[in-house]
Amino acid sequence: MRRDIPPLAEVRRITEKKRDAWWTVLLVDPVATPLVRLTAKYTRITPNQITWGAFLLGLVSAAFFAFGDWRWLIAGAFVYHLSFILDCMDGKVARLTGQGSVFGAWLDFVFDRIRVAVCGVALMAGQYDRTGETIYIWLAAAVVFLDTLRYINGLEIFKIRHTMRKQIKARVRAARRAENSAELAFMEDLLRNNPEADIEQDIRQAATATVTPVGAVEVAESAEVAEFAEREHAQAPTAAAAATATATATEAAEVEAGAETEAEAQNKAPARVIDLHQEFRHRFPVYLRARSFFLRHRIRTHLVSGIEFQMGVFILGPLFDSVIKATIVSGALLLVFELAIIYKLLLSTRDFTRTIDSFEREEVATAA
Repeated sequence: MRRDIPPLAEVRRITEKKRDAWWTVLLVDPVATPLVRLTAKYTRITPNQITWGAFLLGLVSAAFFAFGDWRWLIAGAFVYHLSFILDCMDGKVARLTGQGSVFGAWLDFVFDRIRVAVCGVALMAGQYDRTGETIYIWLAAAVVFLDTLRYINGLEIFKIRHTMRKQIKARVRAARRAENSAELAFMEDLLRNNPEADIEQDIRQAATATVTPVGAVEVAESAEVAEFAEREHAQAPTAAAAATATATATEAAEVEAGAETEAEAQNKAPARVIDLHQEFRHRFPVYLRARSFFLRHRIRTHLVSGIEFQMGVFILGPLFDSVIKATIVSGALLLVFELAIIYKLLLSTRDFTRTIDSFEREEVATAA
């Protein structure tokens, strides 16, 4: 028995994400987190072994789906949800025990894609064998396509955002070397790491969005946000945070590279905070209110992501013996939210362009 495993409240703080899918927050975490604590404290089970268990349960679920009868559909839905609970537990155990690895992340990703594809084909094949309706063949292809599209789209959006951030950081580092200017922080990082400040920010912006024109991206220098930014830069990331956010940690390291000592940092100007979602916030002030409400409950505003899509297809559809309707509705909602993310990215690229232009104007003014 491990004696270094903390109480359940602390385990929740370490392992649960600050923002997650509503299905996970409401129906998975209440079960998975206590199991994670028990697993870490009383067993030697590793995260990779849990990943294998989730994958094997997914294959069992696919076998149940393939039989086609409604009784087997219910059994398949139940086992699929157990598989998803295990799928959430592997990352939590890794964060709690510090056993996370790059290979484990790859294994989890690959097994997830295989599980969705196998279960999708098995479910639709069972229903085709049961009814003879060819629509199930098309639905099988649609499930695999949408799951693949979601991950490709997410990866490309991440790459574009990462590229924009790197270019802005390069500009700021060049200015720092020339003028010893202030540190840089991105608004989305500050808000992601501090949900309470996020809510306050949204309420203030929602109250003023109707009277504030959409102009060039401003570099906010609020004392409150700056204080939080300096605190974030001064604190080293914990092992648990590093295991769950490798990309974020890498970006933080880039920002902190070449930083001055803590004593010197205290004498510097407040951190420059760049908001690459300013135009989106101004265009949709009502969204900010809803977003603040969801954040209070740890729920992200992307209400139909891949998780909800899977649950609609592999749990709700089989439970209510309505596979066609559940698949079509889940797929349509997934596409709507993916298009919303793409639109948000478009507005973000406009903010990025204006930000780069503002740096160029600053350089011209300084040279003059």
